[in-house]
Amino acid sequence: MRLALFEPDQPGNTGTLIRLAACMGIGCDIIEPCGFPFSHSALKRAGMDYIDAVDLGHHANAASFLDSLDGRLILLTTKAAQPYTDFEFHLTDTLLLGRESAGAPDWLHDRADARLFIPMAPGLRSINVALAGAMVLGEALRQTKGFPIRRTGHDRE
Repeated sequence: MRLALFEPDQPGNTGTLIRLAACMGIGCDIIEPCGFPFSHSALKRAGMDYIDAVDLGHHANAASFLDSLDGRLILLTTKAAQPYTDFEFHLTDTLLLGRESAGAPDWLHDRADARLFIPMAPGLRSINVALAGAMVLGEALRQTKGFPIRRTGHDRE
């Protein structure tokens, strides 16, 4: 399982999603151009101490990212017809999050193997992209039994 961020605008959301991927033991792909300077060293300087714990893919453009895919591309979008709660995830899925300011372009919607939305109260536009990624990733990992095994010594018997 992987998270992918299409041309992210907000460094805070990007850092949060990278940290989520690291903690869940999955990969994360960043698709340029970003709305901020993006580099491994810049993330480390910004205090992103989880950067070395994640399989981070950095792609110059969407074509490069799409060429790297091994499994299905699952687009999370407010423009979908299927709720993520009614979808069967696979361990090889990549969950793609659109740009905070503009979502994903139509051609990327067309390329996705599935498009999913998060059900929410009527009249509201969207959930923060990092929260949306966490919600859907949690369900995907639950379904696929893909959560990392906790081995911290704090487990109760």
